Amino acid sequence: MKRILTYGTFDLLHYGHINILKRAKALGDYLIVGLSTDEFNSVKNKKAYHNYETRKKMLEAIRYVDLVIPENNWEQKVNDIQKYEVDVLVMGDDWAGSDKFNYLQDYCEVMFLPRTPGVSTTQIKQELHLQEPIPDTTSIPEEKYKKIND
Repeated sequence: MKRILTYGTFDLLHYGHINILKRAKALGDYLIVGLSTDEFNSVKNKKAYHNYETRKKMLEAIRYVDLVIPENNWEQKVNDIQKYEVDVLVMGDDWAGSDKFNYLQDYCEVMFLPRTPGVSTTQIKQELHLQEPIPDTTSIPEEKYKKIND
């Protein structure tokens, strides 16, 4: 079984996210997504519109994704690769040449896939004038979610 791993925030899920997940999954049999936690995003000076749990549920609903794990820090990647027996790490090509990922070539193959042109979470937030999340709107209400699926 060929295992693929990618990392990201995956906020305001859009077709660019779906494209990279689909292309990553096509490289192997099992796709693991390391999802940046809210705390790690804060360290990276990023603010997601949706909280971690909501972003995780959205990713788990995508047929290309087999497992979602929390990304808590930059340093965990070697451990994740070893723990999940990863064959290929996939990232967007904006990370190509970055020391954040190149050192991982000692542990698995590292591939950089082109981003989908014309869409990004940053662009969507700017166009919709989304500055901060509206309280109580950034997570899926469990009661309604359970009723829909029962």
